[in-house]
Amino acid sequence: MAEFFHLSTAERLEALDFAADTSGRLPHLLEKDIWVVWSLRHLFSGPYADHLVFKGGTSLSKAYGVIRRFSEDVDLTYDIRSIAGDLVGHAHAPLPTSKSQEKKWSKEIRARLLGWVGTEIVPRLKRDLEQHALPAFVRAEGDKVFIDYAPLATGTGYVAPAVMLEFGARSTGEPSEPRVISCDAAAYLHGVEFPTATSQVMRAERTFWEKATAIHVFCAQGEFRGGDRFARHWHDVTRLDAAGFADAAIADKALARAVAEHKSVFFAEKDTQGDVIDYHVAVAGGLRLVPDDGALAKLAADYQQMVDDGLFLDDAEPFDALLGLCRAIQQKANGK
Repeated sequence: MAEFFHLSTAERLEALDFAADTSGRLPHLLEKDIWVVWSLRHLFSGPYADHLVFKGGTSLSKAYGVIRRFSEDVDLTYDIRSIAGDLVGHAHAPLPTSKSQEKKWSKEIRARLLGWVGTEIVPRLKRDLEQHALPAFVRAEGDKVFIDYAPLATGTGYVAPAVMLEFGARSTGEPSEPRVISCDAAAYLHGVEFPTATSQVMRAERTFWEKATAIHVFCAQGEFRGGDRFARHWHDVTRLDAAGFADAAIADKALARAVAEHKSVFFAEKDTQGDVIDYHVAVAGGLRLVPDDGALAKLAADYQQMVDDGLFLDDAEPFDALLGLCRAIQQKANGK
């Protein structure tokens, strides 16, 4: 069986086109997915694998098969107990006890994370790419690492030919479990060997609360600080609900409180009035998943961009229908 990256450029493009024609998916998305899985294989076969947890929307797509959209970037947690064991000590919940301590921890952890990315992640990635003569190069921007590959196929430009590895190190990533990760194209091309990975993955119940509280902050602020491509969170929580993970997360009060406590300490935010957003209220009956009119227009525009570039693997529901689903989840989470 031929390995995908051992094929010639023409053969790789032919393979992508065949998988695209057979699956109905766009070739540039299938191609990026291959690089995402290759990146995960590299990370979780390296010396730091025991301290990493794969999380976020891409984990829902690749590890759990919950969401039916293309998710392009890789979010990872480096266990705070490993990178900052001297700060954390033996506390059951590795959280600072004051705002001044949080600032000290965050500053020190970020410095260590940047050093680790620069001395471990980037050089090892470069060696791996060079050793296998792969058409890509690595660059770092702070704690983000980009694998820029030479694309065989292109889309509208909404999806860049680069895999972003975004590292954080202020949590344990728990609860998590090992999951097997495969390339989407592999189901349609049995004569070609694609990368696979076994990754430690944040459980979907925690990811629900991570995303739901991020949406809650957007509703309180009217904007998303992470830039564009934020409509994915609304889509993801509806798919988590359809798969039963939202119900499980809502029923797990301890998990909800743990996420609220962690975000209150490390990700404190204020609303448009300057008041601190209370995550504990959000997970205990005050969750907001539907924004007001001004923010609604921003959300609708970002959602349409996702639709236009084919990021949804099935026909996407109308925006109003998506909001209806989110409103129902909001009512359920709030016990109404």
